[in-house]
Amino acid sequence: MSLESDLVVDRLRLKRRLVIWRVLAIAGLVLALVATVPLGRRSGSLSGGLVAGPHLVRLRVDGVIAENRARLEAIDKATDDPAVKGLILAIDSPGGSVSGGEALHDAIARFAGKKPVVVTMGGLAASAGYMIAVPAARIFASNATLTGSIGVILQSPDISGLLDKVGVSVDELVSGPLKGQPSVVKPLSPEGRAMLQGVVADLYDQFVAMVADGRHMDPARVRALADGRPYTGHQALALGLVDQIGGEREARQWLAKARGLDQSMPVEILDDKPKHGWLHTSIAGLARGLGLVAMQGALDALPSGVSSKIVAAQGLALDGAVALWQP
Repeated sequence: MSLESDLVVDRLRLKRRLVIWRVLAIAGLVLALVATVPLGRRSGSLSGGLVAGPHLVRLRVDGVIAENRARLEAIDKATDDPAVKGLILAIDSPGGSVSGGEALHDAIARFAGKKPVVVTMGGLAASAGYMIAVPAARIFASNATLTGSIGVILQSPDISGLLDKVGVSVDELVSGPLKGQPSVVKPLSPEGRAMLQGVVADLYDQFVAMVADGRHMDPARVRALADGRPYTGHQALALGLVDQIGGEREARQWLAKARGLDQSMPVEILDDKPKHGWLHTSIAGLARGLGLVAMQGALDALPSGVSSKIVAAQGLALDGAVALWQP
């Protein structure tokens, strides 16, 4: 009889545990469903946001600039949206890849061809970070902003000396004398150096042309300023690289005065995050709902249009020639 009683008690205990786990599973599922609702539908971003009437959009560009298809698509979507009346571009970036900066510059220029763009610079808006600012109708910076650094750099390590010391040799079979230039296992040849210098010079000329066109400056004047050095916001104002010292408050005041866009006009955050598939989103939402931070971090690191927020991984995303201020 005692044995049967113990079995009944154990069974009831197991049932209670099962009920608890079922409740936790249901709660986790509900939290996952809530977490997988696009952020824009809950926070007012452009992807299905809450602002239906006339409004501005704000795009923040920080960190190293690389290819970001989702960002370009978001800008183009805002360009074609009749409810969007202007763009506030907030930049805090040391620059990045030449190709990534060019693509973002062109998308912003397409927007600026139809609607006003104002730029607010944070601590850094240098190299490609400055490149993306020049299509704007008005550029605002703080006195301490570091900007400019107009130029292109191409680096290639050479470990041939180290290999010689350890007795390692590398044979290269190439289709032409310049195919193997640059190489990490042998120094640049004079011809290879001249070839790569030509590539850098051509990219530099393109950068200068962007600044001259966007800032309505003589190319010779831009070239005189574009020796790679950074300028403070105070210096850049005197040189004509920025228009005014100030931040978003001053930018909104300028939009109201110069473009008739009321300062009370609402602002939506432009959603430029890569879109994941439903499976990734659902699992990531479940991880957030259950508080599994490690799982969420691992999921975000998976390639889904590969975007990593780790600086080292960002470096891998850059192409060979970069417009990047390196203090």
